[in-house]
Amino acid sequence: MTAATPAVPNPPAPPVPAAAASRNAAASRNAAAAATGDAAAVAPALAPATVPRAGKAAVRDPYLDNAKYLAIILVVTGHLIEDLRDVPVAHALYFFGYTFHMPLFITLSGYLSRNFTFSAGKARKLISGLALPYVIFELAYSLPRLLMYGKLDISLLDPYYLTWFLMSLFLWRLSTPVWQQLRWPLAIAVVLSLLGGMSELPDELSMNRTLGLLPFYVLGLMLRPEHLDLLKRPWVRVAGALVLAVGLVAALTFHTDIATEWIRWRHSNAKIGVDDLTGSLIRFGMLAAGAVLVAAFLAVTPARRTWYSGLGAATMYAYLLHGFVVKVLERYDDGLATPWGVALVAAFGVVLATVLCTPPVRRLTRWAVEPDVSWAFTAIRRPRPSR
Repeated sequence: MTAATPAVPNPPAPPVPAAAASRNAAASRNAAAAATGDAAAVAPALAPATVPRAGKAAVRDPYLDNAKYLAIILVVTGHLIEDLRDVPVAHALYFFGYTFHMPLFITLSGYLSRNFTFSAGKARKLISGLALPYVIFELAYSLPRLLMYGKLDISLLDPYYLTWFLMSLFLWRLSTPVWQQLRWPLAIAVVLSLLGGMSELPDELSMNRTLGLLPFYVLGLMLRPEHLDLLKRPWVRVAGALVLAVGLVAALTFHTDIATEWIRWRHSNAKIGVDDLTGSLIRFGMLAAGAVLVAAFLAVTPARRTWYSGLGAATMYAYLLHGFVVKVLERYDDGLATPWGVALVAAFGVVLATVLCTPPVRRLTRWAVEPDVSWAFTAIRRPRPSR
């Protein structure tokens, strides 16, 4: 009888390095997430910029929310006092605010769009967060025009009133991957802005503003957290306050010497009445002034959590909704064309902007500002590989 050969145990598997184990685990999680459609798990770098806390849900950066809340106050107040510009102080405040309040919003939009890609989650957000609200409010703003002026003119390609921002932001965000790959993106954006002023661009797609204000979006794309940290230094805050004060004094002094159309960015040089060289110099000066005032405004913005930080997360509600109030009040503001009337309207603007950012208003109007259309999407259809 032959003796059984003793079994030889298999040699132990070599230990897996911790880094490789981490990568394998991450790959497993990503594969599972892809199968379930969890885009945030597959690409955590594309998630909104938040500050994680141990044992708690991630929270928003209060600094950016504070800046957005304070900026929306300028926007709402500026629109409310627009019809009171026969009062010199109202015209000066209007000119001062319009020089930088939309550049500020656009710069912040660019900063928060740095991680935009054409992934499924981002594309869906682009449609539900910008394209669909644009259609809804473009149609909605035609109703006051019909009721008060008897005009019904709907064109989805020619933005009416404040809906231009949604159209332009949609186009800017689509272009984000291009700007992220250029060597000199900001310089190219400035050149395109100046060239746009030399051309008779159509009103469709808000082309004048889309090109004219493009440098501020690209500026936001180029910013990094360390740049914002620099603005939070004490001496920079003091300098920012001084710059804003000088800007306000300059607006009070020279607001009648500069055509208001330069701060609206909606017409070409020829339509404003200047040659291209003069117009380009003025446009470049407005871009520079806007950038300096944006930096100054961000410098004086509180970085800590405040009572209005939560409201700053909902500024799109105030932006899209306040126009209805403005359109109604502009027919009844004849008796407010005095300095005290301007002060009263400005105070009302602060209250209105605040109320429109509150949770009750958000719950009532979420269907229009942030519509849930997840039912309309499906998994990405990819072509089958050929055999």
